Amino acid sequence: MNPVSKIMALAGAAVLGLMGSAAQAQTAWPTRTVKLIVPFAPGAGADIGARLAADLLTRKWGQPVVVENRPGGDSLIAIRAVIGDNNDHQFLFTPSGNFTPHPYRHEKLGYVRERDLLPVARFSNTILVVGASEMLGVKTIGEFVDLAKKKPGEMNVMVVPGITELVWDNFTTTLNLQITKVPFTNLTAGAAEMVTNRIQAAMTALAIQQPVLQGKGARLLAVTSRNRVDILKDVPTVIEGGVPSLELEGLVGAFAAPSLTAELRKRIGDDIAAVARDPEIAAKLVSSGQVPNPGGAEEFSADILRQEAQVAAMAKVVGLKKMD
Repeated sequence: MNPVSKIMALAGAAVLGLMGSAAQAQTAWPTRTVKLIVPFAPGAGADIGARLAADLLTRKWGQPVVVENRPGGDSLIAIRAVIGDNNDHQFLFTPSGNFTPHPYRHEKLGYVRERDLLPVARFSNTILVVGASEMLGVKTIGEFVDLAKKKPGEMNVMVVPGITELVWDNFTTTLNLQITKVPFTNLTAGAAEMVTNRIQAAMTALAIQQPVLQGKGARLLAVTSRNRVDILKDVPTVIEGGVPSLELEGLVGAFAAPSLTAELRKRIGDDIAAVARDPEIAAKLVSSGQVPNPGGAEEFSADILRQEAQVAAMAKVVGLKKMD
């Protein structure tokens, strides 16, 4: 073998060696238990979704996938746990609306979302709805707005704190409505007050209002998503009802700390999205007031950026400024 051929052969062997190493590196994850950190107590919608995902991912990845609940602190406890540990075997599993309003709610957050909390996969959408007491006699969100204008200060509403409350405030400010917000520690009990007409309306996850809706004490006026929900085909969106200021997507998915490589981020995101497409998972999500909404890292990132822009616009309307 002449010198040139020998050099080329050695170079080729080196390239093959690198390719083999790369292939091995690609299959080296996960090497230990994977954690899904949920910022709620067990039983919440995101917790249910995380546990459904964990079961299938354990089988797919060949390593245990466990759910760890870290409730409290407006989700900051869970977020700081994921960012603080900064490893590629731990993920935050949460609705994005839990943190997109944070810059307007907290001083010294201790993290920068774009840098520290990377969208990995979209898993589901929580079905968010506006319901009203049957005693009001309104059938649409438009009729509710008209009645609120006729009765300024006479109507009460229950809304979930966080991004849902921000959307509601955006709605009432935009339309110059005077509706009193009544806080409830137990949201399900609060929704039940629509039966007595102590609460005239509620904007919450569908699961929270489901008991009173089944009892015919309240009716659904609209869903807040951009598109209708298959399991509520007859319920219009707030946009169809002429109230775009109430639009909100209940995005739920997985997020990672900065240590996650781009290759792993895509790979893990694709796996989580594939789990959300499983028919059995879809049926269980629907029974808990959610719908599957699978999407990889790029799709989910675009959704988060859109929601952050929406939050910034709403904050401007209601007079909130960034605190951090």
